[in-house]
Amino acid sequence: MKIVAFGGSNSQHSINKHFATYAASLFENAEVEVLDLNDFAMPLFSVDLEKEIGQHELAKAFLKKIESADVLVVSLAENNGNYSAAFKNLFDWCSRITKEVFQQKPMLLLATSPGPRGGASVLEIANNALPRYGAQIKGTYSLPTFNANFDLVQNKISNTELDKELKDIIKACL
Repeated sequence: MKIVAFGGSNSQHSINKHFATYAASLFENAEVEVLDLNDFAMPLFSVDLEKEIGQHELAKAFLKKIESADVLVVSLAENNGNYSAAFKNLFDWCSRITKEVFQQKPMLLLATSPGPRGGASVLEIANNALPRYGAQIKGTYSLPTFNANFDLVQNKISNTELDKELKDIIKACL
């Protein structure tokens, strides 16, 4: 089984990328490919620019990565209660190529943030919206207060209760 995982942020120190990487590592017998949204940085989408340059090659490359997956592990960053601009821009470019951006792939949808709500707002938005774009969401999980509950040195959830919750969701996804 191949898992494609990514954090929905272009931060070089993305806590959501750390979280997605950890969650993907919990799947047994899986090959994991972790994507960095910085590898898919494109100009701000507009229909005028699309008319001028056509479908962006990086959007096509991202869609090929999604196509190669058996399972997607996505952890979205929350910026002012919504998607990060980097994720939204990539999503916009891709959705102009195909409405089925996530290609009916099973998805574990995650979010985390430094705050106690753990990206709950963006998780709710994505859980409602992404299925219309081909995401087969099998489970969702919000990790609250990232800095207190995640050990960056060991790259894992340090709170055993929260770690068990995530592991139970992953087992239920299979």
